[in-house]
Order: sequence, then C-alpha cells, then structure tokens
Amino acid sequence: MRVLLIEDEPHLGSAVQEHIRASGHAVDWFERLEPAEHAVRTVSYDALLLDLHLPDGRGLDFLRKLRRRGDALPVVILTARDLVSDRIEGLKAGADDYIVKPFDLDEVNARLEAVSRRYFGKAVPILQIGPVELEWEPKVARLDGRSVELSAREWAVVEVLGRRRRSIVSKEQIEDALYAFGEEIESNTIEVYVSRVRRKLGRDFIRTVRGLGYRLGE
Repeated sequence: MRVLLIEDEPHLGSAVQEHIRASGHAVDWFERLEPAEHAVRTVSYDALLLDLHLPDGRGLDFLRKLRRRGDALPVVILTARDLVSDRIEGLKAGADDYIVKPFDLDEVNARLEAVSRRYFGKAVPILQIGPVELEWEPKVARLDGRSVELSAREWAVVEVLGRRRRSIVSKEQIEDALYAFGEEIESNTIEVYVSRVRRKLGRDFIRTVRGLGYRLGE
C-alpha cells in the first residue's frame, strides 16, 4: 500500500510515517497542500491521511477538490478538533474515517487498512487461493492450514496483488505501491520478493504473465 500523508506537525508526521513504513507500506509525507496536490495527480495512492489545518490552506477544501474531480481515494482525516459538527462536516466532504489527536499509531494503521479493504474489495476477511488462505487482518498466511511467516515487504507484495486479484499487475505498479519518493529500488527487487513468496506459498501462488507482470494464481 502506498500512502499520502499531509501533516504539518514535524514530530507527529515523522512518527506516523515511520510507523506505517514499519508495517511494510510506502509513505510520501508533505507538510503543505501544494506539493501534495502535485503528488496526488502523478501517483496512484491507496490511501490519504489528511490534517485539516495546513500552512497553505484547509484540508477539507483539498478533499472537496479531490471528490469534485471524481477521485475516490480513501481518506482518513487527522485533526485535533473533536466536535461532532466537525466530524459531520468532514464526512460530508467525502472523508471515509476520522481520527482525533492525540491518537495511537496502531489505530492509524488499522483505520487505513480498514478503509482500504472497503475500496479494494477486501471486505471479505479471508481470501482462498488454491491451498493458500490469506487473512487480511491480522495479516496471516496459511498453506494447507499451516501458518507461514511473511516479512513486511513480502506481505506488501501479496497485498498489492490481492487488491487487484482479477487483474495483471505490472512490476512498475508493485514498485509504486511499495516505495515512496526518493527510495532506491534495485532493478531486480520485485523479482526477489516474488521469488521469496513463491518459496513460502508455492510456485503457482503468484503467476508470471510474460511481458506484462504478475497475478495471483487461481
């Protein structure tokens, strides 16, 4: 999952970014709306964490612009304002969820993954692919009923393919989902992770579509 974070408090933004990264996701963090606007137009994000009061504008205005142009990006609002009227305004503007500061960092991850499941067809908590069973929360993979441990990055690859399980996913799409701006990516990184997942869950769990990318096996 690749997350866009817009938050102008340096300590909070850094803590949220590192916590989400530790779960195997990529995070692009901006403290202002202007560069975030450029990013959201050029990158296919899986979720947005949005503060309401930024140095160059209101988060709700940014959200309304997204929705007016038909962008269905899942949005979780982060704010210190906890009035019911503020929450209603945010939800009416198109937010999917609302977290009031101060908050637990584990809750942020849980809320992100919850709204992402609703958008990307993972509302069903368990996905069966042949002998492999994937339980999205709490991130458990089983092969023939036996638990298999995946690293954060390996699970992230499985999650990207699971989101688009009826489609072919290119190597570039997987890279975009796993890595934020500025992160170095070796040319064979995705192939390495795919190979590791196959060793753990079976050769046919991830199928290669020559010249196009990957998809989960049937």
